[in-house]
Amino acid sequence: MLEERCDIPTTRVADVSSAPAPSELVYFTERGSGPPLLLVHGLMVTGEMFEPVVERFATARRVIIPDLRGHGRSRRLPPPYTARQLAADLARVLDHLGIESAAVLGYSQGGAIAQQLALDSPRQCNRLVLGCTYAFNMATPREQVEGHLLPLLVRLLGTQRFARFSVSVGAKELDTERAEWLVSLMAHQDRKLMVSAWEETMAFDSRQRLAEIACPTLIIAGSDDQAVPMHHARMLHDGIRGSQLVVIAGARHTLIWTHPDEFVRVTEEFLEAAA
Repeated sequence: MLEERCDIPTTRVADVSSAPAPSELVYFTERGSGPPLLLVHGLMVTGEMFEPVVERFATARRVIIPDLRGHGRSRRLPPPYTARQLAADLARVLDHLGIESAAVLGYSQGGAIAQQLALDSPRQCNRLVLGCTYAFNMATPREQVEGHLLPLLVRLLGTQRFARFSVSVGAKELDTERAEWLVSLMAHQDRKLMVSAWEETMAFDSRQRLAEIACPTLIIAGSDDQAVPMHHARMLHDGIRGSQLVVIAGARHTLIWTHPDEFVRVTEEFLEAAA
């Protein structure tokens, strides 16, 4: 049993197609044993983004870390890259593993996918953690301009140069080693696939359905997040009944890497309290 080998990182493959085929496989890794926790990464990275926190979660939990469709080891999966499709992929991962219900943690764009999973497959999501994310990322004129500009920059610069530009501008708080690691994650994505994924991200809008999210929900935000400002966290908190909002002072969009201890602590406190 996998639970008896919790100290050994395990790579698994889940079939997410209606008709199994090699081109329709989503890749994921598992670590640890215990109550299941599904980690959903953001745009232009992979499940590896959780590297600073995954081992701590895995001390008491069975952690499942997929690469979303079009990203990383799942880049062979074809479009669409809609939130609905990506959430359906995750639902099938859980089905494949025989997991009836899991805690789901989504970060940045991964939080949008996590919301979609909670809405489309509520029985599979018993707790929801939304980190540095949004219900609608085109809520202000600035966000609308940036939303249309950024995929254009990816198309023009390519992922390598775009990664260096975006990290140098938007993640100055990271030390050199962590910044280079993040650049590497982003640079190894496929340019065309990332443009498609980014365009689908702009189309996501859960505002009218937030009240349908019935499971216990924690929203984590950085007080100084410029990529996903505080008004998004407040929108989620106001829309999801009974949700908790935790704001990490001085943290930006990179808080999972700059404040990993606080991120794990508040998440674990919430998961334990909701159990």
